[in-house]
Amino acid sequence: MITLTFPDGSTRQFDDGATGADVAAAISKSLAKKALAVEVNGRLRDLSDPIASDATVRIITRDDPEGLQLIRHDAAHIMAQAVQELYPGTQVTIGPVIENGFYYDFYRNEPFT
Repeated sequence: MITLTFPDGSTRQFDDGATGADVAAAISKSLAKKALAVEVNGRLRDLSDPIASDATVRIITRDDPEGLQLIRHDAAHIMAQAVQELYPGTQVTIGPVIENGFYYDFYRNEPFT
């Protein structure tokens, strides 16, 4: 068993190897639906990653500022993949998350339009 400590200071025991998704579901069904990632000892982790030992955890949801950044980051990568599939040979140059969204710059010998 591992002991997980939550932001409010409460603790709860889980089976070794419990994932962030398992933890969110054990807390509440609604949290499990909103969960995007889990912060384990200060590091963002995928919900499917096993938590191997006692830790401090925080479930990141779409309502958290970090959650919006994660959504934007993933959306930027999906867009870049789609552009590369639609326009073979296109190079992805830079694509950060910014305050109000995200963008990507691409390099291609021919214009897109």
